[in-house]
Amino acid sequence: MTYNLKKEAEKKERLAGGHRLCAGCGAGITVRGVLRALEPEDKAVVINATSCLEVSTFMYPYTAYEDSFIHSAFENAAATAAGVETAYRALKKRGKVKDNFKFIAFGGDGGTYDIGLQSLSGALERNHDMVYVCYDNEAYMNTGIQRSSSTPRFANATTSPAGSVLPGKPQNKKDLTSIVAAHGSPYVAQTAFIGNMKDLHEKAHKAIYTEGANFLNVLSPCPRGWRYNVEDIAEISRLAVETCVWPLYEIENGVYRLTYEPKKKLPVEEFLRKQGRFSHMFKPGAEWMIEETQKYVDDKWEALLAKCSR
Repeated sequence: MTYNLKKEAEKKERLAGGHRLCAGCGAGITVRGVLRALEPEDKAVVINATSCLEVSTFMYPYTAYEDSFIHSAFENAAATAAGVETAYRALKKRGKVKDNFKFIAFGGDGGTYDIGLQSLSGALERNHDMVYVCYDNEAYMNTGIQRSSSTPRFANATTSPAGSVLPGKPQNKKDLTSIVAAHGSPYVAQTAFIGNMKDLHEKAHKAIYTEGANFLNVLSPCPRGWRYNVEDIAEISRLAVETCVWPLYEIENGVYRLTYEPKKKLPVEEFLRKQGRFSHMFKPGAEWMIEETQKYVDDKWEALLAKCSR
Protein backbone atom coordinates (compact mmCIF):
# COMPACT_ATOMS: atom_id res chain seq x y z
CA MET A 1 0.00 0.00 0.00
CA THR A 2 1.47 3.33 -1.11
CA TYR A 3 0.38 6.26 1.04
CA ASN A 4 -1.04 9.24 -0.78
CA LEU A 5 -2.06 12.13 1.48
CA LYS A 6 -4.17 13.85 -1.17
CA LYS A 7 -6.06 10.65 -1.96
CA GLU A 8 -6.70 9.90 1.70
CA ALA A 9 -7.83 13.46 2.42
CA GLU A 10 -10.44 13.16 -0.34
CA LYS A 11 -12.15 10.24 1.38
CA LYS A 12 -15.50 10.90 2.98
CA GLU A 13 -15.15 11.71 6.68
CA ARG A 14 -16.51 9.00 8.97
CA LEU A 15 -16.46 11.32 11.99
CA ALA A 16 -18.77 14.19 11.12
CA GLY A 17 -18.17 17.79 12.10
CA GLY A 18 -20.25 19.35 14.83
CA HIS A 19 -18.97 17.23 17.70
CA ARG A 20 -18.03 18.94 20.94
CA LEU A 21 -14.35 18.03 21.29
CA CYS A 22 -12.09 20.88 22.42
CA ALA A 23 -9.98 22.87 19.99
CA GLY A 24 -6.50 21.37 19.96
CA CYS A 25 -7.75 17.96 21.16
CA GLY A 26 -5.89 14.88 19.95
CA ALA A 27 -8.78 12.43 20.30
CA GLY A 28 -10.67 13.67 17.24
CA ILE A 29 -7.52 13.63 15.11
CA THR A 30 -6.84 10.07 16.24
CA VAL A 31 -10.35 8.88 15.34
CA ARG A 32 -10.40 10.61 11.95
CA GLY A 33 -6.97 9.20 11.11
CA VAL A 34 -7.86 5.65 12.08
CA LEU A 35 -11.25 5.61 10.33
CA ARG A 36 -9.74 7.10 7.19
CA ALA A 37 -7.63 3.93 6.91
CA LEU A 38 -10.79 1.92 6.19
CA GLU A 39 -11.36 0.97 2.58
CA PRO A 40 -14.39 2.88 1.19
CA GLU A 41 -16.35 -0.30 0.47
CA ASP A 42 -16.08 -1.55 4.06
CA LYS A 43 -18.40 -0.61 6.90
CA ALA A 44 -17.43 -0.32 10.54
CA VAL A 45 -18.89 -0.76 13.96
CA VAL A 46 -17.33 1.79 16.32
CA ILE A 47 -17.33 0.93 20.00
CA ASN A 48 -16.45 3.73 22.40
CA ALA A 49 -15.71 3.41 26.10
CA THR A 50 -17.09 6.16 28.31
CA SER A 51 -14.63 9.03 27.93
CA CYS A 52 -14.34 12.63 26.80
CA LEU A 53 -14.39 11.28 23.23
CA GLU A 54 -17.68 9.50 23.90
CA VAL A 55 -19.48 12.37 25.61
CA SER A 56 -18.30 14.78 22.90
CA THR A 57 -19.38 12.67 19.91
CA PHE A 58 -22.59 11.11 21.22
CA MET A 59 -25.75 12.46 22.80
CA TYR A 60 -28.67 10.06 22.53
CA PRO A 61 -30.11 9.63 19.96
CA TYR A 62 -27.46 11.50 17.94
CA THR A 63 -23.87 10.58 17.12
CA ALA A 64 -21.10 12.19 15.07
CA TYR A 65 -20.14 8.83 13.53
CA GLU A 66 -21.22 7.94 10.01
CA ASP A 67 -20.78 4.23 10.86
CA SER A 68 -22.66 2.09 13.38
CA PHE A 69 -21.87 3.17 16.93
CA ILE A 70 -22.05 1.52 20.36
CA HIS A 71 -21.44 3.36 23.62
CA SER A 72 -20.07 0.92 26.18
CA ALA A 73 -19.28 1.35 29.85
CA PHE A 74 -15.90 2.64 30.97
CA GLU A 75 -14.48 -0.81 31.59
CA ASN A 76 -15.82 -3.06 28.84
CA ALA A 77 -15.28 -1.58 25.37
CA ALA A 78 -13.08 -4.53 24.35
CA ALA A 79 -15.64 -7.05 25.62
CA THR A 80 -18.41 -5.24 23.74
CA ALA A 81 -16.38 -5.28 20.52
CA ALA A 82 -15.61 -8.98 21.01
CA GLY A 83 -19.29 -9.81 21.49
CA VAL A 84 -20.44 -7.88 18.44
CA GLU A 85 -17.67 -9.38 16.30
CA THR A 86 -18.70 -12.89 17.40
CA ALA A 87 -22.36 -12.21 16.57
CA TYR A 88 -21.35 -10.83 13.17
CA ARG A 89 -19.38 -13.96 12.30
CA ALA A 90 -22.36 -16.14 13.23
CA LEU A 91 -24.80 -14.04 11.17
CA LYS A 92 -22.38 -13.90 8.24
CA LYS A 93 -22.05 -17.69 8.28
CA ARG A 94 -25.84 -18.03 8.13
CA GLY A 95 -26.07 -15.60 5.24
CA LYS A 96 -28.02 -13.01 7.23
CA VAL A 97 -25.37 -10.28 6.79
CA LYS A 98 -23.90 -9.49 3.38
CA ASP A 99 -21.78 -6.39 4.03
CA ASN A 100 -18.18 -6.48 5.25
CA PHE A 101 -17.81 -4.93 8.70
CA LYS A 102 -14.71 -4.03 10.68
CA PHE A 103 -14.84 -3.65 14.45
CA ILE A 104 -12.94 -0.77 16.01
CA ALA A 105 -12.99 0.09 19.71
CA PHE A 106 -11.76 3.42 21.05
CA GLY A 107 -10.84 4.06 24.67
CA GLY A 108 -8.81 6.65 26.53
CA ASP A 109 -5.94 5.70 28.81
CA GLY A 110 -8.26 5.57 31.82
CA GLY A 111 -10.50 3.05 30.07
CA THR A 112 -7.56 1.12 28.63
CA TYR A 113 -4.46 1.27 30.86
CA ASP A 114 -6.59 1.08 34.02
CA ILE A 115 -10.30 0.28 34.22
CA GLY A 116 -10.61 -1.65 30.95
CA LEU A 117 -7.35 -3.62 31.05
CA GLN A 118 -8.96 -6.89 32.17
CA SER A 119 -11.58 -6.69 29.42
CA LEU A 120 -8.90 -5.86 26.84
CA SER A 121 -6.70 -8.73 27.97
CA GLY A 122 -9.55 -11.21 27.53
CA ALA A 123 -10.38 -9.99 24.02
CA LEU A 124 -6.71 -10.18 23.03
CA GLU A 125 -6.29 -13.69 24.40
CA ARG A 126 -9.39 -14.90 22.50
CA ASN A 127 -8.00 -13.18 19.39
CA HIS A 128 -11.26 -11.69 18.12
CA ASP A 129 -11.00 -10.07 14.70
CA MET A 130 -11.05 -6.48 15.91
CA VAL A 131 -8.90 -3.43 16.57
CA TYR A 132 -8.60 -1.69 19.91
CA VAL A 133 -7.33 1.90 19.71
CA CYS A 134 -6.14 3.66 22.84
CA TYR A 135 -6.10 7.42 22.40
CA ASP A 136 -3.59 8.13 25.14
CA ASN A 137 -3.93 11.60 26.66
CA GLU A 138 -2.22 10.49 29.88
CA ALA A 139 -4.92 11.23 32.49
CA TYR A 140 -8.65 11.03 33.22
CA MET A 141 -9.38 14.23 31.32
CA ASN A 142 -13.17 13.88 31.15
CA THR A 143 -13.66 13.81 34.92
CA GLY A 144 -11.16 16.40 36.07
CA ILE A 145 -7.58 15.57 34.98
CA GLN A 146 -6.96 12.86 37.60
CA ARG A 147 -3.77 10.82 37.19
CA SER A 148 -3.88 7.41 35.52
CA SER A 149 -1.23 4.71 35.21
CA SER A 150 -0.43 6.33 31.85
CA THR A 151 0.38 9.70 33.43
CA PRO A 152 4.15 10.35 33.23
CA ARG A 153 6.26 10.72 36.33
CA PHE A 154 6.34 14.29 37.72
CA ALA A 155 3.27 15.38 35.73
CA ASN A 156 0.95 17.68 37.66
CA ALA A 157 -2.56 16.18 37.88
CA THR A 158 -5.43 16.96 40.25
CA THR A 159 -4.84 13.75 42.24
CA SER A 160 -1.05 14.04 42.12
CA PRO A 161 -0.50 17.81 42.42
CA ALA A 162 3.01 19.22 42.31
CA GLY A 163 3.78 20.98 45.59
CA SER A 164 5.83 20.83 48.75
CA VAL A 165 4.85 17.21 49.50
CA LEU A 166 4.87 15.60 46.04
CA PRO A 167 6.73 16.68 42.86
CA GLY A 168 3.76 15.60 40.76
CA LYS A 169 2.99 11.94 40.05
CA PRO A 170 5.65 9.78 41.82
CA GLN A 171 5.44 6.73 39.51
CA ASN A 172 6.60 6.18 35.94
CA LYS A 173 4.16 5.61 33.08
CA LYS A 174 2.93 2.05 32.51
CA ASP A 175 4.29 0.44 29.32
CA LEU A 176 0.95 -0.74 27.96
CA THR A 177 2.19 -1.40 24.42
CA SER A 178 4.60 -4.05 25.74
CA ILE A 179 1.89 -5.54 27.96
CA VAL A 180 -0.40 -5.94 24.94
CA ALA A 181 2.45 -7.40 22.85
CA ALA A 182 2.98 -10.04 25.54
CA HIS A 183 -0.46 -11.43 24.65
CA GLY A 184 0.90 -12.53 21.27
CA SER A 185 -1.38 -10.30 19.23
CA PRO A 186 -0.74 -10.39 15.47
CA TYR A 187 -0.20 -6.63 15.21
CA VAL A 188 0.60 -4.05 17.89
CA ALA A 189 1.84 -0.53 17.20
CA GLN A 190 2.62 2.78 18.82
CA THR A 191 2.08 5.91 16.76
CA ALA A 192 1.34 9.64 16.82
CA PHE A 193 0.12 12.24 14.34
CA ILE A 194 3.23 13.80 12.88
CA GLY A 195 4.12 15.10 9.45
CA ASN A 196 1.68 13.97 6.78
CA MET A 197 0.03 11.33 9.03
CA LYS A 198 1.70 8.49 7.10
CA ASP A 199 2.78 6.58 10.21
CA LEU A 200 -0.69 6.68 11.75
CA HIS A 201 -2.43 5.79 8.50
CA GLU A 202 -0.23 2.83 7.60
CA LYS A 203 -0.40 1.36 11.09
CA ALA A 204 -4.16 1.81 11.28
CA HIS A 205 -4.59 0.08 7.93
CA LYS A 206 -2.40 -2.82 9.05
CA ALA A 207 -4.28 -3.14 12.32
CA ILE A 208 -7.69 -3.12 10.60
CA TYR A 209 -6.78 -5.55 7.82
CA THR A 210 -4.60 -8.00 9.75
CA GLU A 211 -6.78 -10.84 10.99
CA GLY A 212 -7.03 -11.15 14.76
CA ALA A 213 -7.10 -8.90 17.81
CA ASN A 214 -4.84 -5.94 17.07
CA PHE A 215 -3.92 -2.84 19.04
CA LEU A 216 -2.90 0.76 18.37
CA ASN A 217 -1.58 3.09 21.06
CA VAL A 218 -1.85 6.66 19.78
CA LEU A 219 -0.41 9.61 21.67
CA SER A 220 -3.29 12.10 21.78
CA PRO A 221 -2.38 15.38 23.49
CA CYS A 222 -5.00 17.20 25.58
CA PRO A 223 -4.80 21.02 25.78
CA ARG A 224 -6.64 21.24 29.12
CA GLY A 225 -4.69 18.52 30.91
CA TRP A 226 -1.29 19.14 29.34
CA ARG A 227 -1.80 22.92 29.33
CA TYR A 228 -0.41 23.92 25.96
CA ASN A 229 -1.57 26.44 23.37
CA VAL A 230 -4.11 24.74 21.11
CA GLU A 231 -2.18 25.63 17.96
CA ASP A 232 0.86 23.74 19.29
CA ILE A 233 -0.62 20.24 19.15
CA ALA A 234 1.38 19.18 16.06
CA GLU A 235 4.60 20.52 17.58
CA ILE A 236 3.90 18.75 20.88
CA SER A 237 3.42 15.46 19.02
CA ARG A 238 6.59 16.01 17.00
CA LEU A 239 8.66 16.73 20.10
CA ALA A 240 7.33 13.62 21.85
CA VAL A 241 8.71 11.57 18.95
CA GLU A 242 11.96 13.49 18.41
CA THR A 243 12.89 13.28 22.11
CA CYS A 244 12.01 9.55 22.15
CA VAL A 245 9.48 10.13 24.90
CA TRP A 246 7.02 8.41 22.53
CA PRO A 247 8.89 6.16 20.08
CA LEU A 248 7.20 5.00 16.90
CA TYR A 249 7.38 1.24 16.42
CA GLU A 250 5.34 -1.83 15.55
CA ILE A 251 5.31 -5.47 16.57
CA GLU A 252 4.21 -7.96 13.91
CA ASN A 253 3.85 -11.54 15.10
CA GLY A 254 6.24 -10.84 17.95
CA VAL A 255 8.90 -9.08 15.83
CA TYR A 256 9.73 -5.51 16.91
CA ARG A 257 10.49 -2.88 14.27
CA LEU A 258 11.19 0.83 14.56
CA THR A 259 9.19 2.85 12.08
CA TYR A 260 11.01 6.11 12.80
CA GLU A 261 14.35 6.93 14.36
CA PRO A 262 15.27 10.58 15.01
CA LYS A 263 18.34 11.78 13.12
CA LYS A 264 19.31 13.71 16.23
CA LYS A 265 17.60 12.77 19.48
CA LEU A 266 16.47 15.97 21.20
CA PRO A 267 16.77 16.54 24.96
CA VAL A 268 13.59 15.66 26.83
CA GLU A 269 13.23 19.16 28.28
CA GLU A 270 12.21 20.46 24.84
CA PHE A 271 9.07 18.32 25.07
CA LEU A 272 8.43 19.14 28.74
CA ARG A 273 8.91 22.90 28.46
CA LYS A 274 5.87 23.49 26.23
CA GLN A 275 3.44 21.99 28.76
CA GLY A 276 2.10 23.62 31.90
CA ARG A 277 1.78 20.25 33.65
CA PHE A 278 5.59 20.13 33.84
CA SER A 279 6.23 23.82 34.62
CA HIS A 280 7.34 23.07 38.20
CA MET A 281 10.25 21.05 36.80
CA PHE A 282 11.86 24.25 35.52
CA LYS A 283 11.94 26.03 38.86
CA PRO A 284 15.26 26.49 40.68
CA GLY A 285 16.21 23.34 42.56
CA ALA A 286 14.07 21.05 40.40
CA GLU A 287 16.78 20.19 37.89
CA TRP A 288 16.96 16.65 39.29
CA MET A 289 13.49 15.93 37.91
CA ILE A 290 14.57 16.71 34.36
CA GLU A 291 17.75 14.67 34.82
CA GLU A 292 15.82 11.64 36.09
CA THR A 293 13.28 11.96 33.30
CA GLN A 294 16.06 12.10 30.71
CA LYS A 295 17.70 8.98 32.16
CA TYR A 296 14.39 7.12 32.18
CA VAL A 297 13.70 8.03 28.54
CA ASP A 298 17.26 7.10 27.51
CA ASP A 299 17.05 3.72 29.24
CA LYS A 300 13.67 2.91 27.67
CA TRP A 301 14.93 3.98 24.23
CA GLU A 302 18.03 1.77 24.46
CA ALA A 303 15.91 -1.17 25.59
CA LEU A 304 13.59 -0.66 22.61
CA LEU A 305 16.51 -0.47 20.18
CA ALA A 306 17.76 -3.79 21.53
CA LYS A 307 14.37 -5.37 20.76
CA CYS A 308 14.15 -3.99 17.24
CA SER A 309 15.84 -5.37 14.17
CA ARG A 310 17.69 -2.35 12.86
